[in-house]
Amino acid sequence: MKQIQPVSIWYNGSQIEATQLNTFVISDNLLDIATFYYALISANNIQLTQGNLSMTGFDYEAYNTSPDANEYAYNWVAISLNITII
Repeated sequence: MKQIQPVSIWYNGSQIEATQLNTFVISDNLLDIATFYYALISANNIQLTQGNLSMTGFDYEAYNTSPDANEYAYNWVAISLNITII
């Protein structure tokens, strides 16, 4: 899990700040596509939103050859969601 710059999320009729990003790969064909699950989580560990993102093309090649694939994946998910890891 990574700390993120707080972002407001509507949750049960209220705006709550997400302060953490969790992500992990749920599928990788080891050739040209990987799918990641992500969740944005509040400071008191409430999961505010979740979803899946698919990585292909240049991004997949860079992820697959990165010396730190986990860091690459977290940064890619953050960029895809327009959030900032701190």
